[in-house]
Parts: sequence; C-alpha cells; structure tokens
Amino acid sequence: MQSPSRLVWSIALPAMLTNVATALFGLADMWVIGRLGDAAAQGAVELGAKFMMGLLIVFAFLRTATVALTAQAAGEGDHEEQSKILTRSVAVAVAIGAGLLLVRPWAVSAGLALLEAKGEIAQNARIYIDIRYWAGTAWLLSCALSGWLIGQRRVRVILVIEVAANILHVALDLLFVLWAGWGIAGVATATACSELFKLALLIAAIAREPAASRALAAARWRSTWDGQALRKLFSLNRDLFLRTLLLTAAMALLARSGAQQGPVVLAANGILFQIFMLSSLIVDGFESAAQVLCGEAKGRRDRGRFVIVVRTAFAWAFLTGLVIGTIYFFAGSVLAAGFSTNPDVISTTATYIGWTVLLAILGVFVSVFDGIFVGAGWTRAMVLTMAFAMAVYAGALHLAAPLGNHGVWLAFSLLFVVRALGQLYLLPGLARRDFN
Repeated sequence: MQSPSRLVWSIALPAMLTNVATALFGLADMWVIGRLGDAAAQGAVELGAKFMMGLLIVFAFLRTATVALTAQAAGEGDHEEQSKILTRSVAVAVAIGAGLLLVRPWAVSAGLALLEAKGEIAQNARIYIDIRYWAGTAWLLSCALSGWLIGQRRVRVILVIEVAANILHVALDLLFVLWAGWGIAGVATATACSELFKLALLIAAIAREPAASRALAAARWRSTWDGQALRKLFSLNRDLFLRTLLLTAAMALLARSGAQQGPVVLAANGILFQIFMLSSLIVDGFESAAQVLCGEAKGRRDRGRFVIVVRTAFAWAFLTGLVIGTIYFFAGSVLAAGFSTNPDVISTTATYIGWTVLLAILGVFVSVFDGIFVGAGWTRAMVLTMAFAMAVYAGALHLAAPLGNHGVWLAFSLLFVVRALGQLYLLPGLARRDFN
C-alpha cells in the first residue's frame, strides 16, 4: 500500500498541474488583451469572463458530483454503477446546456445589468459573451467527462488533455488578437475553440475506457434511471449547485464593487483575481485528492483511512499555500505588472497585491474542506456554512465601504475565514455519525 503522502500526491500533483493549465485560459486572455493598453477593453474582457464563469460555474457540480459518486462506487467495487454514473452525468449536462441556450437572450441582458456594465464596456463585454456562449454546452459536457475520469484516478489523462487545449488556446489568442487584430472578439473565439477541442479530446479518452460501451448500454437500462439513484444524484447536485451559486454571487459582488470604482480599478481587480485563482487552482489539487480518497474511504466505511487522508491532505496543502504566498509576497507586483501596459492599472494592482498573499493561504483550508465534505457526501453541511459565510461577506462589504478597494478585498477574505471555521466545527460530528 502506498504511503499516505504518496497516495495524496499521486492525485494532487496531476490535478494541480491540470488546474494550472486551466488557469492559463483566463491568464492568457488577460495578458493578450493587456498588450493593447486599453483599460476599457481589458475591463470588458474581465466582465465578460466573469459573466461566463458565473453562468457556467454554478453547474460545476457536474464535475464535482461525478468525482464523488464515481469514487464511492469505486470504493464499493461496483463497476456497473460507474457506467451508470457516466450516463446520468452526460444526460444532465445535455439537458442543462439546452436550457441555457433557450434563456440566452434574457440571461445576457440580465447578467450585464447585474454587473453594472455601462457604455463602451457593456458593448464590448456583450461581444465577448455572444461568442463564448455557444460553447457553453461543450464546457458542461467536459465537466461530466473529466469528473468521471478523475473519480477513477485517471488524473494524468486529464492533465494531458488540459495542456493540449491550453497550447491551442494560447496559440489562437496570439493569432486572433495580436496578428489578425480581432481584439475582444479574438479572445472570445480562441477560448470557445479551445473548449470545443478539449471536449473532443475527452470523448476520445472516454471511448478507450471499457466502461464507455457499458455506459451507452446503460442508457437503456431501467436501473440507470431508478428513482433512488436519481434522488441521490440530484440531492448531491442540488447542494453543490447552491454552494457554487453562492460562491459565484460572491465573485460577482467582487467584480461589481470594482466596476463601481471605474475601469482602472475594475481592470486591476481582474488581474488580482486571476492571480488569486492561480493559487486557488494549484491548491485545489489537494481538493481533488480529498474528494477521491475520502469518497473511497466512505464507500469502504474505513474511518482510519479517512482520518489519515484528511490529516495528510491538510498538511501538504498548507505547506503549498505558504510557498505560494511567499512567492506572491516577493514577486506578486512583478507578476501582476505583466498583465497590462497601462501605467495606471499597473500602479493600482501593486497597491492591492498584498491581498493575494493572504488569500493564497486562506484558500488552502476551504479547498481541502470542500474536498472532504464532497467526497464524504456532506454537501448539505457545506451549503449551510457557505450561506452563513456569504451573509457575513455581504455585511462586511457594506461596513468596509469607507476603506475603498481595500475594504472589498477584506470582505472577500472574511468569506474564506468564516467558511473554514464553520466546516472545522462540523467535521468531527459528521465523521462520528458516518464512520461509527
């Protein structure tokens, strides 16, 4: 048997590298549009990307729930159930994608109004959204397929696919924006094309799995659509949807607060958020490890294994967060300056870079706790802690308004602190209940 550290890292490292590759989508877009030196264009891409993330990320439960359910089925040694999970997840992704296309005219207008996009920024953001929106279903299907592969510890396959998609994305960004001069439309087109390419690679990878043929057959099995199995899927998905919806609302409030302070602060906050997301996605490798290994422990009802996984994941994640925070402390301003040629944006970003140092460390606890709670199926408790933290965050935004943009980032940091404390409080009782 592998040592706990080797076991955690065997999943966390490929997932970490995959997440870094994923972060390059946003970082590449921000860097390329920053070469134009237009704060309004950079702000429009930031708002357009926030809208698309807000629209789609609430359905990221497709990936998270599929990871947890597949890992639990693997822990029980139920190969047939793994095939059924793949079938159900793909069906849900297709249904959601069709629904999003139906509400497109209303969703775009309502989203831009919510983000308080006005004038030139609103027009440019709509150009970005109108192009990327059509690749939304591909993003949803990719979530379901990648979640199924991760649940079977096929994280390295995901890494290869993500790197290939990002290489294409960066190349298309350079081609469409800097060479062809398409501007904002070029950024959106590059992202949409790379998402379609990633889906094609995932389908190719899934087709090589023995369970793929069973998954196609499972669509015709009555047991696949059994009421109890569907209730379990939708119960888990519902909780994850609510958690992600609250988290998306928090990020939308962050973007909205930046937009209220003008295009320079909006662009600077967009850069800072991308830097924070880079650290978050790195640490999220341990979230993936916790999801898979805690899910397997839950399937086996193995309390000892569960406790070892929790302790090991936290130890390595905290150490990783400290390393990232240290790097940001010494080189964060230099890193941020590379994402714009506008001197006002660069100066404003340097003023607030310290918050990325703090968030790199705070994000560790939320990421690992979420992995534990999802893997063990404690999603209702996770939603409750997120709802309470969101209430604190909204109140802090109001009370910290006199502090300006520092107050915005202070409130955002409190969101992470309150979530982690809530999950820490609930963890022992939940473990005693399910592993007794």
